[in-house]
Amino acid sequence: MWRATLKSLLARKLRLTLTAVAVVLGVGFVVGTLVLTDTLSRAFDEAFAGTTEGTDVVVRGVSAFAPGLGGGPGSESFEEQPPVPEELVEEVAGVEGVATAVGEVTGYAQLIDPNTGDPIETMGPPTIGASWNPASGGLEVRQGRPPGPGEVAVDAGTAERYDLRVGQPVEVILIGPTREFEISGIVGIGDLDSIGGATLAVFETATAQEVFDRVGEFDAITVAGEEDLSTAVLRARIQEVLPRGIEAVSASTVAAETADEIEEGLGFFRTGLLVFAAVALFVGAFIIFNTFNIIVTQRTRELGLLRALGASRGQVQVSVLTEAVVIGLIASVVGIGLGLLLASGLRALLEAFGTDLPSTGAVILPRTLLAGVAIGTVVTVAAGVAPARRASRVSPIEALRESEGGPTSSMRRRVTVGTLVTVAGVGALLYGLFGGPSDAALIVGVGAALTFVGVAILSPLVTRPIARVIGAPLRGIGFAGRLGRENAMRNPRRTASTAAALMIGLGLVTFVAVFADSLKASSEAALDEAVRSDFILTSGSGFTPLSPNVAEDLAGRPEIAVASPTRIGQIRVTGDSDFVTAIDPATFGEVTNLAFAAGSLGSLQEPETVLVLDDEAESNGWVVGDRIDVRFAQTGTRELTVSGLYRDPQLLGSYAISLDTFEANFALRLDSLVLVKLAEGVSAAEGRRVLEAATEASPNVQVQDQAGFKEQQADLIDQFLAVIQVLLLLAIVIALFGIVNTLGLSIYERVRELGLLRAVGMSRGQVRRMIRSEAVIIAVLGGVLGAAIGVLFGWAMQGALAPLGIDRLSIPVGSIALYLVAAGLAGVVAAIWPARRAARLDVLQAIAYE
Repeated sequence: MWRATLKSLLARKLRLTLTAVAVVLGVGFVVGTLVLTDTLSRAFDEAFAGTTEGTDVVVRGVSAFAPGLGGGPGSESFEEQPPVPEELVEEVAGVEGVATAVGEVTGYAQLIDPNTGDPIETMGPPTIGASWNPASGGLEVRQGRPPGPGEVAVDAGTAERYDLRVGQPVEVILIGPTREFEISGIVGIGDLDSIGGATLAVFETATAQEVFDRVGEFDAITVAGEEDLSTAVLRARIQEVLPRGIEAVSASTVAAETADEIEEGLGFFRTGLLVFAAVALFVGAFIIFNTFNIIVTQRTRELGLLRALGASRGQVQVSVLTEAVVIGLIASVVGIGLGLLLASGLRALLEAFGTDLPSTGAVILPRTLLAGVAIGTVVTVAAGVAPARRASRVSPIEALRESEGGPTSSMRRRVTVGTLVTVAGVGALLYGLFGGPSDAALIVGVGAALTFVGVAILSPLVTRPIARVIGAPLRGIGFAGRLGRENAMRNPRRTASTAAALMIGLGLVTFVAVFADSLKASSEAALDEAVRSDFILTSGSGFTPLSPNVAEDLAGRPEIAVASPTRIGQIRVTGDSDFVTAIDPATFGEVTNLAFAAGSLGSLQEPETVLVLDDEAESNGWVVGDRIDVRFAQTGTRELTVSGLYRDPQLLGSYAISLDTFEANFALRLDSLVLVKLAEGVSAAEGRRVLEAATEASPNVQVQDQAGFKEQQADLIDQFLAVIQVLLLLAIVIALFGIVNTLGLSIYERVRELGLLRAVGMSRGQVRRMIRSEAVIIAVLGGVLGAAIGVLFGWAMQGALAPLGIDRLSIPVGSIALYLVAAGLAGVVAAIWPARRAARLDVLQAIAYE
């Protein structure tokens, strides 16, 4: 039996190669993701370890949140440490064993490209400003010199991308008015040119305190000790002189905290990519299952002869599973090699989008290699279990039959199993979305997978009628089109199982499209219903904040009736992290229609009050008048009174406080957007001119009417949609390989049939058209089933997120129709090789085939 298994493998090299492709691509994505994130993790660890060179101890405020020194404005960690009084520097410097003590500040500083006059947008990473610390090894001058008064140093990554040079004047957008500085130097952050695509502007200390609104205080004090003095002793001595609320920690602790923050971000990145890799492997499992099923069917006589010669059912089953193990192992090894190439490709893609990454060799951990081999082998063997059991049930009498075709399972059994699996999948999906379990993401994922499997099991029941409808137009191309349609209909199980792989890929693409369209529709409806402002001021990218001076300058102009800013900050409520929106209760009602379930907007003018989304209040059992604990990073826990419950989360999220409460509890005071209402009698055109002139000194401000703001939000959603669809493209490519595989294998099975068709006059071109017709029907069938499931998933997700403001279901019919057309074209492409191979069959050999 071992020799027979080996000969079976060697005799079907092409078939097994096509089968292995799905595993290779899936394993490659997994290994590539792990190698890339492991490499980046180690590189950032080494880089940030170098940034504390020359520093032994860091003195900082005790945060009410988790410890960590910042990543910059917009990141949680930037707000975590309360400021340190400036006079504490001299006191720390006087501690025995301290060699140097230098205060540092960080803040918001956005560079303006001097070559174009446009703000340098980062599309997510922060725009960091910092003070120069000559005693720290964190920053090193690559060109020029450290900054002095009226000067700024910029990071090497930004300088290279935007052709910034030493001695060149550059404007910087700050919390106050935009100011011009001269570039004194180009700096690196340890071995890095920049931090993950962020921009860095470095000022001398006095200037940094002024422009970051930190006069009289620092964010931290870096301390270097005398030689031969241990860090632990130095830290203990410094802690003795520090007031309550200030702590001394080792520089290595700060570096580790920063590295942990980077690792946490990479963890989300890694998880996201691994989800897409899992989808690819899931699709691959369908292809492997289908391939083995076809091979078992084609080997019915061979397996029957083995049984007739004395092979037991167990030996036949082990023989097929052995083939699966061999294919899985070989495909996994090849997939690991592909993964190494893919890691380099993903890195190049990130760098092409402006994400500066540290240069270091690829990190290949044993865990990565073991995971690649284990995943590929397990998926292949699992997909081969059912075909192996089916092969073991082939009786010796099958060897005596003239036609091939093994036993098939009862449709009644298929209906029962498929219904149970589908119901279980839909139930798990709905529970994960609406039941509020702690591991909702896992339950939703399992539910989606079971739903796909259940629909795939049931799909042969509808394959014949759907294929008849899809194939109806193909009759127009003649006899070949009719035969292609009949081929797709006569074996609904094979057609359905082939289409199932594409169903998964297009189902997920459709789900994302439905969800994104619903998100846009909900956002537009909320703006139409809730926003009454004439204009909305945002940053160009929508990611960077605005200086509070923008709203302050507009408030005094006669053409402007109201300029109402909003701000965003991070808080902890009932132990969970959340965001709070700060508004001006005196003006916010003039630019919005905020509906309340209880209380009012005006109540927020009372000190120590908070507005809460009604659904959030209901889930926590809060009513108006209750006092709740809200934890701020800077000031710790504050007891705030619930003064109102509002209905719509689109504008304010789950919590809202006044600007006064925000300024009392947050150090960084930057606006996220400004809602502007024009004075009576001022036209929209005149108002736009006034706003553009008033914000000319702040070039990062974008003046938009409601239509323009809607378009900006839609563009951001479309960018998200595009990224997801590109990542799902791998699953679709694997599914197309499945169509190639199935059609290619079916050529073996239909050799005599094709030979007879050629013998009775069918031309090679007609054979090719017949195979292409069959492929188009299979592809569109997968698309139709996928579109139906995708719409179902989109509806479920929209319903689950309705309390968060996504209360409109919108189905992009045009996009779905485009997907189905693309599926048909993909089917034509997938059929090129099988069609050419079928057309090249030798007629006489085909007729004589046994």
